[in-house]
Amino acid sequence: MKYLDKVGLSRIFIVVFHLVGLAGFLLKDYHDFFLSFVPFHLLLMCAILIANQKEFNIKLWQCIVLITISGFTIEVIGVATGSIFGNYQYGSTLGYKVANVPLIIGINWLMLIFSVGAVLKRYFKHLRNLKSLVGATILVAIDILIEPIAMKFDYWNWQDANVPFKNYFAWFIISFIMLRAYYELEFRKTNKVAFTLLISQIIFFIILNLTVL
Repeated sequence: MKYLDKVGLSRIFIVVFHLVGLAGFLLKDYHDFFLSFVPFHLLLMCAILIANQKEFNIKLWQCIVLITISGFTIEVIGVATGSIFGNYQYGSTLGYKVANVPLIIGINWLMLIFSVGAVLKRYFKHLRNLKSLVGATILVAIDILIEPIAMKFDYWNWQDANVPFKNYFAWFIISFIMLRAYYELEFRKTNKVAFTLLISQIIFFIILNLTVL
């Protein structure tokens, strides 16, 4: 019953929220309403993910803080200089900004790293570099799905509306480094909702790419 109460209900919440969000994105009359909830959706999904960690210790919290702050800081540098990802600016969809970067971006990096990291933890045994390489490749693939939707719905916008190759290269390198930090810090990586969240996000963006572009 405990498994059903926590893990089962968490999975239901993840799937239902993605389905409702998908419906909102597909119905043009409700775009603005649903877009206003995007930051809260990301925050809720990340909270559900972290709440389902197997156990909590100081290393887990260190990893959460490290990835969140690192992800946000990298984006601040990226927006200000254009030297990391290319020339891009954030729109209004992702909410309140500091230094022209939405605060929720650090949370988004955290959610992506923890979900991919937890899914891959059972594979490749103790080959942390290999797991990180595979995880970084998955995250680049997810970014490829996100980019067209992000520009259409004003998450962020690229100069001349072209996504440069350096963006994907930077995503790969940064994701690899963050995943290596994730696997290096000693805390239990088990998370029984990570796969549900990861697949829900992938399906969400695949459907949007096929229907709204």
